[in-house]
Amino acid sequence: MGEEIRQAEAGGADYIHVDVMDGHFVPNLTIGPLIVEAARRVTSLPLDVHLMIEDPDRLLREFIEAGASTVTVHQEVCRHLQRTLAEIRALGARAGVALCPATPVATLEHVAPDLDLLLVMTVNPGFGGQSLIPACIDKVRDARKLLSAWGCSAEIEVDGGINPSTAGLAVAAGAEVLVAGSAVFGRGSVADNLRSLREATRAVGV
Repeated sequence: MGEEIRQAEAGGADYIHVDVMDGHFVPNLTIGPLIVEAARRVTSLPLDVHLMIEDPDRLLREFIEAGASTVTVHQEVCRHLQRTLAEIRALGARAGVALCPATPVATLEHVAPDLDLLLVMTVNPGFGGQSLIPACIDKVRDARKLLSAWGCSAEIEVDGGINPSTAGLAVAAGAEVLVAGSAVFGRGSVADNLRSLREATRAVGV
């Protein structure tokens, strides 16, 4: 993992996105704070930690102390979302909210002032290698319009099925941060794969 992170950093990645899954909110089970801590030791890039877990409040401090720069929680599991976002910021990290494909962006209107990042999932969370759901591109457009209407400067991040064929679509719709797993680490050179993604976004003027 350390070597792949170093390759991504050398290849021009802006963030390292870390998917955390608990086997409950999503069916898969993945890494915890110890892996975030290990990642922090090998890179100076911001660690963008996406918590696909139930009851994220109980682990916020652990992940931030392990080195998370941004912590993103799911709207679908946070009973008191504003409080969770405020706690993330109080602990010294940027606060993000992720929305599953079926969750409307409008549900975030009253927490917009507390957002640093809005993650639009373009696949159902839980497994890598899925294809982007085309309807979610319109949702990215909706997110951009609503954030502007709310006066919110949060970044829009897109995660799911991002590759050279879809990256331009996401950016044209308003995405500023693209998360890619298989398209970067699946095969070939990490640097070449990152370059291909950047070229795809430049095709739409970004």
